[in-house]
Amino acid sequence: MATTPPQPRDQADQAEQPLNEVKFLTLAEAAAVMRVSERTVRRLIQSGHLPAIAVGQSFRIPERAVHDFLHPVGRRTPVNRI
Repeated sequence: MATTPPQPRDQADQAEQPLNEVKFLTLAEAAAVMRVSERTVRRLIQSGHLPAIAVGQSFRIPERAVHDFLHPVGRRTPVNRI
């Protein structure tokens, strides 16, 4: 049974936020924040669980997306995602 990727906490806020105010992280920065390898971050992006923007052959991940992935809304118990 397929699961859907987590949705952003407040899509309306993200849609209205100017792009120049969004902070983007590199794969390495996102991996450090999440305490996983860069390969794991790449897999999360490819599976659709972590939104990212392709820039050439690398990715930029919105900082808010990393935060939302680590702290999903409505969860009371931690879940081993990986």
